[in-house]
Amino acid sequence: MPKKNILWVLTVVCATWPVAGSAQAPKDAIAISGDDIKAVLKYAADTKRTVPDNSIRVIDMGAYQLAVGIVHRGALGGAPAAGNAGRGQAAVPAPNPQPACGEQRAGAKGPNGIAHDDTAETYIVTSGAGTLITGGTIVNGRRSPADGEVTTILNGPSCGGTMVGYTTRQIKEGDVIVIPERVPHGFSAIPDHITYLSVRPDLKNVLRRGYVNPALAKK
Repeated sequence: MPKKNILWVLTVVCATWPVAGSAQAPKDAIAISGDDIKAVLKYAADTKRTVPDNSIRVIDMGAYQLAVGIVHRGALGGAPAAGNAGRGQAAVPAPNPQPACGEQRAGAKGPNGIAHDDTAETYIVTSGAGTLITGGTIVNGRRSPADGEVTTILNGPSCGGTMVGYTTRQIKEGDVIVIPERVPHGFSAIPDHITYLSVRPDLKNVLRRGYVNPALAKK
């Protein structure tokens, strides 16, 4: 190919690549109102959801997705509680177990937690308080189902099980916590309740693109 044509092709590629890469990015701010958040929480309560984590929207940012959720957890004592301590991951029924993950140790005991393969999270506590546990290791874990809500809407592929070797901290209204991907996390105690926003960048596009919570789907 003549040098002139090569330069022309390179010019076209360089000129069009940024456009193609950001073609689907929003052209304006995306607003999630306080009324939207209340509607999602009310919908969760009315439908008696067993998972406390409620995704509000998964926003297509072009090169990646951004999920925003609201999580409300009720009182939790110091004992492990599947489906509450570990980001809402319910215990896997024995007849149909998911693949094992994490370390395998006989007789391991501790609070439940979960680690997400691909999505980091930022918690913004809006009310209440609790004992957050992070880090350490997931033991005797199970993978989240490939077609389940945790994987497709909330957090992407995850491993939930017993947490050991974790760090404990008290969090309350106004606090902001950043949890990197693959870091185990959960709650070991909640005196009354805790409610927090969860913002999750999805760089690998593992979540359901364009998801809108059913409470807002008709708005």
